[in-house]
Amino acid sequence: MPTLPSERPPENEPHRHRQMAESFGVDPERYDRTRPRYPDAMVRRIVTASPDPDVLDVGCGTGIAARQFQAAGCRVLGVEPDARMAEFARHTGVEVEVATFEAWEPAGRDFAAVVAGQTWHWVDPAAGTAKAASVLRPGGRLAVFWNVDQPPPDLADALAAAYQRVLPDSPVDPRAPAKDPLGGYQVMFAGAADAIRESGGFGEPERWRFDWERTCTRDEWLDQLPTSGVLTRLPPDVLAALLEPVGAAVDAMGGRFTMRCTTVAVTAARNRRHLAPRRRQ
Repeated sequence: MPTLPSERPPENEPHRHRQMAESFGVDPERYDRTRPRYPDAMVRRIVTASPDPDVLDVGCGTGIAARQFQAAGCRVLGVEPDARMAEFARHTGVEVEVATFEAWEPAGRDFAAVVAGQTWHWVDPAAGTAKAASVLRPGGRLAVFWNVDQPPPDLADALAAAYQRVLPDSPVDPRAPAKDPLGGYQVMFAGAADAIRESGGFGEPERWRFDWERTCTRDEWLDQLPTSGVLTRLPPDVLAALLEPVGAAVDAMGGRFTMRCTTVAVTAARNRRHLAPRRRQ
């Protein structure tokens, strides 16, 4: 059986697992094609709650969220540690600088909003929140958000069983999708909110929740699964062994299914009293 790296960061410190954090660029085209977008209502709410349309997208990846904010009228700069993902995003019209957010140099620039879609758990929470506060204008908004897929119970059980059989040493609990997918994200939500409070630079954090659905075919779901962090580095034969029973489960459901999705944003406004206005460069 294959094994994953034995050094497993604590559950609340995934940012220390750098190999996994920077593995998504193995196939940026697949990532961009298969990963779901974010609710337009959330994008509009973030834009409306920000003082102007200058946005910094942390861990922008292939530019999925960045393009949605551009479509909402924003000027977006992405920061992305994986040069392969950054290059793909540039080809889609997103300006990107390659760096981890903690090491990125703002060079005197500031922003009305700092956002992060599906990536904030890869950022050191204390350093990342402090960096966000330092580049936000007075009243600017930090908004970090995640899509949480909640597959039907039969499919979740099939996926959990496949993980247990093929990846017994996975750092991800294979039972989590079957038990409570949204509950599995609570550590991330709480950690982001705690770091915001502890930074002293923001008002009280809020959680904004958006529930929605999408229809997935068998091929669409099997195309998306390899973009998850645990699966990006698997050899092709091992990946095929994991996907085969999951595909059979979708076939048993008629070849397609409805995925319930929840998007949660943890967000707060930069305290006005602690940050003097900074001149644009």
